[in-house]
Amino acid sequence: MADIINLLPDNIANQIAAGEVIQRPASAVKELLENAVDAGATEIHLIIKDAGKELVQVIDNGGGMSETDARMCFERHATSKIQTIEDLFSIRTMGFRGEALASIAAVAQVELKTRKRGTDIGTYIEIDNSVVRVQEPCQTAEGTSIAMKNLFFNVPARRNFLKSNAAEMRHIVDEFIRVAMAFPQLQFTLTSNNQQLFHLDKGSLKQRIIAILGQHYNARVVNVKESTDYMNVYGFVGKPETAKKTRGDQFFFVNNRFIKSHYLHHAVMNAFADIIPADSYPLYVLFIDVNPEHVDINVHPTKQEIKFDDEKVMYAFVQAAVKHALAQFSVTPTLDFDLDPSIQALDAVSKPFTEQQRNESTHSPLYKSFSQAHQAHVIDRSNSNLKNWKDLYQAAAPETESYTTAFSAEPEPETRTAVTYESAQPAATASAIDERWQETSKDQKVPVQVHQQYILSQIKSGFILIDQHAAHERILYERYQRALQETPVATQQSLFPQTLQLPPADAAIVTEMLPDLQALGYDLEPFGNHTFVVRGTPADIQTGNDQATIEGLLEQFKHFSHELKVNRREHLIRSMARNNAIPAGKVLTAREMQNIIDELFACTMPNVAPGGKFTFISFKLTDLARMFERNQ
Repeated sequence: MADIINLLPDNIANQIAAGEVIQRPASAVKELLENAVDAGATEIHLIIKDAGKELVQVIDNGGGMSETDARMCFERHATSKIQTIEDLFSIRTMGFRGEALASIAAVAQVELKTRKRGTDIGTYIEIDNSVVRVQEPCQTAEGTSIAMKNLFFNVPARRNFLKSNAAEMRHIVDEFIRVAMAFPQLQFTLTSNNQQLFHLDKGSLKQRIIAILGQHYNARVVNVKESTDYMNVYGFVGKPETAKKTRGDQFFFVNNRFIKSHYLHHAVMNAFADIIPADSYPLYVLFIDVNPEHVDINVHPTKQEIKFDDEKVMYAFVQAAVKHALAQFSVTPTLDFDLDPSIQALDAVSKPFTEQQRNESTHSPLYKSFSQAHQAHVIDRSNSNLKNWKDLYQAAAPETESYTTAFSAEPEPETRTAVTYESAQPAATASAIDERWQETSKDQKVPVQVHQQYILSQIKSGFILIDQHAAHERILYERYQRALQETPVATQQSLFPQTLQLPPADAAIVTEMLPDLQALGYDLEPFGNHTFVVRGTPADIQTGNDQATIEGLLEQFKHFSHELKVNRREHLIRSMARNNAIPAGKVLTAREMQNIIDELFACTMPNVAPGGKFTFISFKLTDLARMFERNQ
């Protein structure tokens, strides 16, 4: 019987192994950026084309490589950072296993130019499918330039699993931000399709946070810094008002390596307990410095999941550090004493307080009620302006009516009633009250709003209770679906166009979505430097703060991007529907409620919102009779 077990060819084995490390263009971005950091670079440039599918290139001014090292770096498990097994537990560099470049060379076409610092001639290498095609001397700058072209050109099945350019670009931006955030002392740039998305100069950690996440965080973060012999925790957390409904602005770094830790995230959330809503996420950029002997970073190929030898100590220390920072710095809303220039120019502000004005104010009854009685509610009853105040109220009373609900603990059978009517008008008799009540109850199908959140509407078999937000979300979702497939939504042009400045990552999302946003009624024009001019918004949504509307849409889009496995357009219309739907708490007129009912039941799927939540619940008369133990 013939043997059936054979060794795989090297190129196939390399491609299989590469799948653990290089899953998408962003994986290569992470590995190449970390190699540049390890090389001692102070300036690192990332160049992207076609969301990394055509090109991922990293250029650095680091130490460079010799001719031999340039060739050896593509061999699997070739590394300069590990000599013995004990070295695995004292790692402080970003890369160490020697898998990144070998994996990239197995699934892409690679061009490397490198020159070791202090030498005159560099080395040029071309390699694809793990085979060196060219190796020769070249003239190049000190440092290294490595370009990964045509990712998965030799594994077309894997290339087909890549997402849209917008989705892949967002992953690339995430990886870029994580490395750039960890090393604020280095300069980073990111260029995509010949457009510069980021230019991050060297600076402090706070400057790097603001440059990446936005200028609006400048006065909205507090410093965290705690040190012990076992570990150090430092960084920044956002004030409670910066908390968002979606994730994205949360960063943990252990020994400068970005990690994902639900355990430590829970520690931060506990520190923010009772000062932010339970369904919100605070901003934090926290660094933990700990002896590498207490950390195992070799538990996952991406090195983003790690283990601590004592997780309880880590949890307690992180929670305490954040709580201490929030207590040490004022995190409650404060008055803004930077007055508007027009207010500062008023006489009351700009002119001095004269002695005559001082005497007049200190002798007034109002001043005395505060300063002499030491309590604000003391009133000088001798003040003639406050006399006969009841007469004023009674004079106006005939023009008003009041309805009060009266429930007696033990009402008499003949007087049992749920509602009593009181009027200042003398003609209000019991029969008139009954006629008035019957008149208002004639149309039994008039919808009623319950707690500014639900709409109650009577139907033949009983009644339905509609969630106003979920129902309006379904209506808008189907309207936007039709807009992308058939007729675009009408745009309401703004009389005064607003300038919208976004963080670079959000600006990249908006740029990718511009055609779809225009079909949905948004008139946005790129204005350079992550800025857009908002010239119009959808005609069917309330205008006013266009910037807040678009920022809310972006937050919803990022939220859905983590939850849903659907295409970009689906993300967008679901985000718009949720962001623009009537919120709970909004008072609706009878006409508005009826419009929601009519439009909801004209939808193709009226019973659920796009996310799957019920839009209404029906109650049958038979169910009510059973609940109240009535004979049917």
